[in-house]
Amino acid sequence: MWTSTRCTSVFAGLLVCGAAAAAEVPASFDAAKCKAEYPKASLMNEEQGTVSMSFLVAPDGSVVESKLEKTSGFKNLDKAAIKSISACKFKPGTKDGAPAQTWTKVDYAWKLD
Repeated sequence: MWTSTRCTSVFAGLLVCGAAAAAEVPASFDAAKCKAEYPKASLMNEEQGTVSMSFLVAPDGSVVESKLEKTSGFKNLDKAAIKSISACKFKPGTKDGAPAQTWTKVDYAWKLD
């Protein structure tokens, strides 16, 4: 886990983390309303793993930039997670109480039932 971040579990398999700076609150989103669809090829191949990503979220809640921090080990799972979470509407982060552009870290766990 990142030592300089504050993390919140928002949904099974999903962890949202943000920089723990003074008077800064990272962006967040409702994971129940923003789910990634398991890639068909990954289902067929029984691929599982956790993708670690970072998102730069604008004050309006849109994703400005995304980065893959740590791969799940499977390209299809990584791509699907970044694409799906990038399309989510985030609650913007704040700096000193005002909406601001902030980085947020998200871990997405792909698990087969």
